Amino acid sequence: MTPLSVAIITFNEETNISRCLNSVKNLADEIVIVDSFSTDRTKDICMQFGAKFIQHRFEGYIEQKNFALNQTSHAHVLLLDADEALSTELQEAILKVKENNFPIDAYGMNRCTNYCGKFIRHGLWYPDRKLRLINKKAGKWGGVNPHDKIELKPNSSVKYLYGDILHYSYNSIQEHVVQNEKFSSISADSLYLQGKRTNPLKIILSPAWAFMNGYFLRLGFLDGYYGWVIAVKVSQLTFLKHSKLYLKKKKK
Repeated sequence: MTPLSVAIITFNEETNISRCLNSVKNLADEIVIVDSFSTDRTKDICMQFGAKFIQHRFEGYIEQKNFALNQTSHAHVLLLDADEALSTELQEAILKVKENNFPIDAYGMNRCTNYCGKFIRHGLWYPDRKLRLINKKAGKWGGVNPHDKIELKPNSSVKYLYGDILHYSYNSIQEHVVQNEKFSSISADSLYLQGKRTNPLKIILSPAWAFMNGYFLRLGFLDGYYGWVIAVKVSQLTFLKHSKLYLKKKKK
């Protein structure tokens, strides 16, 4: 059976990391944690699972995750966030391809987000398809901070697995508000450095489209009250990102 590494980055994740590690402990031949100098019990919990625990200064989501990927010993790596866990169905699906020696370069899976205690099954957040199990020779982390994603080399083979990554995101709407402010600033900075620009029309139309697409076209209204909240907050994030990017241009 081909061995499997699991790579996770952490910072003060004592409330989440046990759930994540419990979901992979029967699959992983190695667990690598790259931690940004947590001040809570994250390290103690990880050590209880026999993880390889490395502390490394945080330089960005993409950079940190690629550093973690490079610390793994095995060719095949499952890449997770600390606030994620594998559903029972996904654990079984990964075990099957592991027993078959991972014949495909990369494996994708749906991600289902738990928002304020409710799993969201519609809108822009589901099915939130992710590539998270790869042969290291086939790809690495890319994208635009803070929205990282796995980028594969041309002609890499991909297969989607049954089951969900369970993403335990926000315990309150206030947490979402704070994160929107943080992520919109990171996004604006990253886009500006890449030479991307925006304009007043995009500041108006992009948030409106984000709401319409998520709430109506992607059936977010079927998730009830929190479907509405998420659509509004996604629209808000889009507005903040474009507004901050526009202001950067104006200041220059």
